[in-house]
Amino acid sequence: MIDRAAELIAGAEAVLVCAGAGMGVDSGLPDFRGDRGFWQAYPPYERLGLRFAELADPVHFVEDPALAWGFYGHRLDLYRSTTPHEGFAVLREWGARVFTSNVDGQFQRAGFADVAEVHGSIHAVQCLEPCTDDVWPADFAVAVDPESMRAVGELPSCRNCGGLARPNILMFGDWSWVGGPSQAGLDAFTRWRREQRSLVVIEIGAGSAVPTVRRQAELASASSGALIRINPREADVRHGRGVSLAMGAREALTELARRIG
Repeated sequence: MIDRAAELIAGAEAVLVCAGAGMGVDSGLPDFRGDRGFWQAYPPYERLGLRFAELADPVHFVEDPALAWGFYGHRLDLYRSTTPHEGFAVLREWGARVFTSNVDGQFQRAGFADVAEVHGSIHAVQCLEPCTDDVWPADFAVAVDPESMRAVGELPSCRNCGGLARPNILMFGDWSWVGGPSQAGLDAFTRWRREQRSLVVIEIGAGSAVPTVRRQAELASASSGALIRINPREADVRHGRGVSLAMGAREALTELARRIG
């Protein structure tokens, strides 16, 4: 199967990467797979009985901003200090375009310029209200108590009204997300995709629980493309020109690069 995948990539006019949380696991990032996986990454939340879906709710920025910014402030620092694994460089060599549900900014850190981020980015912030549609860089650090995972000290504020700021990330049940920057990237991505006639789609680390990335990969490859699904647990492909690779991202991409030469 991996030889077939390498053949498809070598013969493609364009390569699209559709990446989920599994893309960053080999860089040392948690993928929050289920409550147990989330609690292994953040033991204090297990003691509190808080799940990922509960923490990733904008209501906490209103009701308990120190709790909310403790979670997102820690993740912001984690993503800033993480070096993308070798697979990112392989994708850059192939000139891949990127669509991702990840908010970690790892593709940009690896040198990618055109990244469609469907859920926004933790490296940008907005007003909690929001008072305007303004979005600006998260050029600050949030101090977090590692025992309670609560933010300590001054919290990020809106540069326009002075109220509380929040990450420019689409959260669960989120009605105040400023999606303009994300939509601009998605529109540019859609225009690019429609121009392609021979496209290979490499879907990496995208589960079926939140199928945003999988749906995009299947849509993009349905008419004139091939789909390569890289996933150590959910690799099955029901697609006419589909290839399943039950592997992690780094292993699969570096082996594909070796075979393509």
